[in-house]
Amino acid sequence: MKRAITASVLLLCLAFAAPVLAEGGKIGSVDVQKVLLFSESGKGAKEQLAQKANKYELDKNTKEEELKKLKAELEKQSVLLSESARITKEKDYQQKLKEYQRFLKDAQDDLQAKNDELTSRIVDEIVKVVQDYGRKNKYTFIFVKNEGMIYQDETADVTDDILKQFNASKKK
Repeated sequence: MKRAITASVLLLCLAFAAPVLAEGGKIGSVDVQKVLLFSESGKGAKEQLAQKANKYELDKNTKEEELKKLKAELEKQSVLLSESARITKEKDYQQKLKEYQRFLKDAQDDLQAKNDELTSRIVDEIVKVVQDYGRKNKYTFIFVKNEGMIYQDETADVTDDILKQFNASKKK
């Protein structure tokens, strides 16, 4: 179903583009994912996320160790403790476990939000470079390369040029 819709949209776009192409218009495509992965900005964003993830990983390991110690203490002392003291220790353990689970979810949400923010900002910058490139090189259309594209002449792929221009624009 998804392929049928994609094909329909592509055919519709080509129907509108045919008159323009007949007059000598140029069409290109750009692999935005490749630009994200190989650009200096993309690598920097990836490194930023990795540092943040490593910090969360260290915190996670510390919290896991605390939980393991608490659980071991509880298991060792459960026979020796009074009923109320054992219940108190179990509640303490359950509370720390909930805090740990909340920490994991918050960390995951934070990393996802940061990834979305960085990606969105970089994609916005890439779009500006593509638009500028398209105007300067007199392109009629530059499409985002995706799985919906059945065939494309390699000469229409402007990804490497966009990557070079994007990196150059960040150095200014």
